[in-house]
Amino acid sequence: MPDAARLFASICIGIVGFLVSYQIMPLMPESTDFGSFAYVNGIIGIFVGWRVMGKRAGRGVAAAINNGMGGVLVLVLWGLFIHSSYQMFDRAMANWYNGAFQALLAIFKFMAEYGLVMINPLVMFTLISGGILSGLATEYAWRTWR
Repeated sequence: MPDAARLFASICIGIVGFLVSYQIMPLMPESTDFGSFAYVNGIIGIFVGWRVMGKRAGRGVAAAINNGMGGVLVLVLWGLFIHSSYQMFDRAMANWYNGAFQALLAIFKFMAEYGLVMINPLVMFTLISGGILSGLATEYAWRTWR
C-alpha cells in the first residue's frame, strides 16, 4: 500500500544509488562505456526503497538506522548482480564461454571485481551516511504522515 514512508525511502535510496554511481565512474578504467549506469542504479534504488525499506518503517530510531543500512546493502547487492549479469550476457553473446555453468560463474567473478572497485573511502562514506539519512528520513515520514 502506498504511503509517505515508501515514497521517502524510494526517493532517498534512489538518490544514493545515483550519487554513488557518479563516484564509481572515475574509479573504473577509462575505456569503460557506462551508458545508463547511473540511471539504472537510481531505478534499482527506487525499487529497493519502496519494497525493502518502506515496509519496515515505524519501528524506532535504531531500527530506522538499521533499515537504512539494510536498504543500502540490498541496493549494492542488486546493483552488482544486475550489472555483472549484463556484462556476462554481453560476453556470452560474443561466445566467450564454453557452457552455461562457466557463464554463471562469470557473474560472481564480475560481482567480486566490481565490489573491489567500490572499496573506496568516499564511496563507502556516501553509502553509510546515505543509508543512515535515508533510514531516518523514512522513519520521520512514517511518523509525520501515517
